[in-house]
Amino acid sequence: MAPMQNKVICALVLVSMLALGTLAQSQTETCTVAPRERQNCGFPGITASQCTSRGCCFDDSVRGFPWCFHPNTIDIPPEEECEF
Repeated sequence: MAPMQNKVICALVLVSMLALGTLAQSQTETCTVAPRERQNCGFPGITASQCTSRGCCFDDSVRGFPWCFHPNTIDIPPEEECEF
């Protein structure tokens, strides 16, 4: 590859990483969900590994509520940006 192509690729990778980092900081997920608020993500008899492979949470300690459920999304306020 030509040196200019390497610079362009590096710049694109850097911009992509920054964009993904910003998205990751604005929201996060937690499996701390009250049993009554759990939204089913599985099927009867689903295993913990099957559940987590779907991107869901698994907790079989509470009978009568979904064991495989969607995580809660928590919005994180953006950090204040410095102005120069």
